[in-house]
Amino acid sequence: MVRLEALLDSWKQIRADAATAVEEFPAEKFDYKPCADVMTFGEIARHILIAGHGLTGLLLEGEEVLGGPQFREKMARFALLPEGAGAGDLARELRASVEQRAAELAAQPAEFYSGIITRVDGARVTRLEMLQFVKEHELTHRSQLFLYSRMNGIVPATTRRRLAKQAAR
Repeated sequence: MVRLEALLDSWKQIRADAATAVEEFPAEKFDYKPCADVMTFGEIARHILIAGHGLTGLLLEGEEVLGGPQFREKMARFALLPEGAGAGDLARELRASVEQRAAELAAQPAEFYSGIITRVDGARVTRLEMLQFVKEHELTHRSQLFLYSRMNGIVPATTRRRLAKQAAR
């Protein structure tokens, strides 16, 4: 069984690494993308912020159906920064919003997490499973940020940590 504390800690680490990637990527390259049909580095970073804050916000508000025709309007309420916000502001909000949401989620009673909701794709899941989905979604996009970073000669923080541990042995 997944423990809430472990899930929240893991999400916070994933988010911290995404924020570090945003801080380390050259601001003048935020419109970088490796091919035409994908999001830019900046769009991915903003998507991580909006999706994580918005989906967990909907959970905390008691929404039971996350999809539907008003989904984008529901999510727009949770946009923390205007379009085109700078790298520093984006990194700061990535860090602050996950801390805020983790605290709010940690304060919920156990029954909250056993409640069934309908995900954006129509799947029926518990709130805890939805929170796991949010973390996994973010992990996917963090991986994109890391790939774009590597394509621009930047070694991601996770790799640097692993290499430092190996060197310390």
